[in-house]
Amino acid sequence: MMGFQAGRAGFSIAFCVMTLAVGGFGAPASAQTSQPTPMEKSTLEPLVIVNASGKHTFHVEVMRTEAQLEKGLMFQRVLPPDHGMLFDFKIAHPIMMWMKNTYLPLDMIFMSKKGIVTHIARDARPLSETIIPSDGPAYAVLEVNAGTAKRIALKVGDKVQNEIFEK
Repeated sequence: MMGFQAGRAGFSIAFCVMTLAVGGFGAPASAQTSQPTPMEKSTLEPLVIVNASGKHTFHVEVMRTEAQLEKGLMFQRVLPPDHGMLFDFKIAHPIMMWMKNTYLPLDMIFMSKKGIVTHIARDARPLSETIIPSDGPAYAVLEVNAGTAKRIALKVGDKVQNEIFEK
């Protein structure tokens, strides 16, 4: 499967632009009109950010399928302070996101396959169609409430721990 995805890197970049950065262009109508649902405890996984200010534990919902990657936090109106959403793209490539249909101001944290922070987009504006690029290859993106990166003094090079990352 990984070989197939790696061979689709060009498609993946275009897919991210078309679906994530263009607000789920190909999302089914039900996803575009569905009511927001709060993250359920049973679907949450632990994620730890380790940096100079300490260890910061979050509970994240991990998006793994194309449908999940398309929808993300769209239409949700509440995100508890210690929660987030982790997008697992399975291969590292340039990623483009946007905030269309996203009502929450967010920090987007882009990471390598080893969980190293490669770029931080702070305070993404709700409902904006402005493209938010990864500024280089990224394997995953963590979305948390705006201000979280500043509050925990997050910097490029800090380590993120979750089962999707190589040890």
